[in-house]
Amino acid sequence: MCGRFFRREVSWAAYRAALNLTPVQNVDPPEATYNAAPMSVQPVIRWTRERSHIELAPCLWGLVPSWWTKPLSERKFSGINADAETAHERPVYRGAFRYWRCLVPVSGFYIWTGEGRRKQAFAVALRDQDWFCLAGLWDTALIDGSVLESFTILTTQPNDVMAGLSTRMPVIVAPDNYQRWLDPASGPVSDLFEPYPAADMQAWPVGPDVGNVSNDFAALIEAG
Repeated sequence: MCGRFFRREVSWAAYRAALNLTPVQNVDPPEATYNAAPMSVQPVIRWTRERSHIELAPCLWGLVPSWWTKPLSERKFSGINADAETAHERPVYRGAFRYWRCLVPVSGFYIWTGEGRRKQAFAVALRDQDWFCLAGLWDTALIDGSVLESFTILTTQPNDVMAGLSTRMPVIVAPDNYQRWLDPASGPVSDLFEPYPAADMQAWPVGPDVGNVSNDFAALIEAG
C-alpha cells in the first residue's frame, strides 16, 4: 500500500513539459512536502470536467464516491488506496475508474516493515527521476452541503525491490503513458498495472521522524 509520500519542488515548466499542463496564472506551483499523509489535501493532475485542458487541482487524499452523502465519520472504507486489479468493479471506485482518472505527482513514498515499536520506515523512489506520477482516481461528493473533491492511489503487486517490504506497491505510470492513463476513452489499461521495473527503483531506510515535518527530515530524504 501507499500510506505516505513525499514530493520535492516541481516547477510549472516541468509539469508543462511532461503533460502539457496549463499553469495557474500568478500562482506558484505546490510547495515541496515530506509528509503527505492520508486525509491531507494534495495536488493531482487531471482533465477538467469539460475536457478542455489538463490541470493541477487540490484534492483530499481518501476518495469519497459521488453517491456518498453521509458524514465522513460514518464511512466504512478509507479510500486511500485501491487495488488496481479490482477498482473497476468495486462500488466505491468504479465510477471514478470509468470517468475520472488522475495522476499523483510524487518524488517517492514510504513503506513500513516489522511490528510494533520495531517497525522500520523505508523511502522508495526512482533512480533517475526527481519526480514521477502514481496512478490515481478522483471523484466529487456533496457532503453537508459542501463540495468535496478527493482521490485514491492505485496499488499493484510488488516488484523485487518492494517484495521484501510490502505485499503491495503503488502503480507508477511511465511518462509516455501519462496521457493514456488520464483518458478514459483510451481503451484497456490493465497492462499499466504491471509492477514498475525494479532496476529503476531504490529503497533506503529512514529514521523514526517520518511523519514529522522538519528541515532535518527533508535533508534525510535528500541524502537517500
